[in-house]
Parts: sequence; structure tokens; C-alpha cells
Amino acid sequence: MAVWRGAGKGKAGRWLRLAAYGVAGFVAASLLWVLAYAVLPVPGTPLMLIRAVESGGGWQKQWQPLSRLSPHLARAVIAAEDSRFCQHGGVDWDAVEQALERNEQGGRAMRGGSTISQQVAKNAFLWPDRSWLRKGVELWFTGLVETFWSKRRIMEVYLNIVEWAPGVYGAEAAARHWFGKGAADLSPREAALLAAILPSPRQWKANPPGRYVAARAGILQRRMEIVRRDGLDDCVGR
Repeated sequence: MAVWRGAGKGKAGRWLRLAAYGVAGFVAASLLWVLAYAVLPVPGTPLMLIRAVESGGGWQKQWQPLSRLSPHLARAVIAAEDSRFCQHGGVDWDAVEQALERNEQGGRAMRGGSTISQQVAKNAFLWPDRSWLRKGVELWFTGLVETFWSKRRIMEVYLNIVEWAPGVYGAEAAARHWFGKGAADLSPREAALLAAILPSPRQWKANPPGRYVAARAGILQRRMEIVRRDGLDDCVGR
């Protein structure tokens, strides 16, 4: 019996050491990954790879620094996706609470509440999934991104990796796909149209827009003016 107990304790100790090494390795790898993307263009994302395998093709993507993107576009996505982008620390807890209330009323779980920072963490580093495990890892990467990147960098990465049509990622590719021009030349209306299709970029069109997208873009243009007037995009700068 004593021998069996000793063997059991030894085996448990080995598993604990392996778990500790695994956690330490994950922490170190994720930290290095986030630090690398703080200065380097993101070459691709897990979602891009998955979509490419599913479609049997590639993707359209051209990295552009934020200084070469229309300021209307950052203003539009703040108006559409995260009006408190410059104020929160990665998670907008007020929006989370409101989303939970909507979920309870509508019976659909885990709906809404994601900030731009959370979307960057999800899209740049993680697999597409709606499990609680993925949400937990997303919060970890969100904290790292908010700690080691500036808000300007978070916006720059977001605008360069977000999906805007099947196989089309980032503002430059989206502007050329939908409007035949570079992202630096987008008008307020065009920026609003691009932001308007973000909830469903594989179904909705920015040009020509359907009735719903056109109406949503009109609302976003009014919100963009509020963002500009109240300095809600000041952390992004130019």
C-alpha cells in the first residue's frame, strides 16, 4: 500500500510539473507573439487560413500603416463597433452588461459586447469559436494587447485584418474591392458603408448597398460626426 501511494504521488507530481511547464510555455509564447505584432505587420490570421482552406483559394490583403488610411474609416468603426474605444481598458463592462441583459430577454447566449480590442485579440491570435474556453483565452490576449500596444496600434491592426468580403481582408483591399480606390481616399460615406457591413461582411455589400446597409450607413455618418465632435477618436490620432 505504501509503495502504491508513493507511486501515485510521484505520478501526480509529474503531471503537475508538466501542467506548470505548459502554462509557463503558453504565457511566454503568447507574450512574445503579442510583442512581435506590436511592431511587425500581421502576415495572416487563423481565420484567413481557415477560410482559404475551405474555399480552396487565397485572400486579398495589403498592409497599410494607419497614416495611409482615411481618418473617416477609424471614426466609422468606432461609431459602429466600439464608441468607448479610447476610454475602456479592453473590455467595455457596461456593454457586456447590456449584452447579457439582451441575451436573457432574447434567449441567445454570448451575443454582443465585444470591443475592437477584443476583436483584434480574437482575429489576430485565435481560432473562430464561441466556446467559453476561447472567450477566456481571448480575454488573456486582450489584456496583453491593451498592455503592450497603443490604442493607435490596436486600431491599425484591426483595420488591416478585419474581413470585409469573402477573401478580402483589411481596409486597403476592401477599398479597392468595393470602390476601386485606395483606403486613403475613402469619403465619409464610403467609410460608413464599409463599417456598416462589418457585422456580416460575407452577406452584405458595401457597393451597391442594399436598403438596410444604406440606412445603417446613414446612421453611422451621423454618429461619426459625434465621434469627431466629442473627440472619441482622439487616442487614434493621425
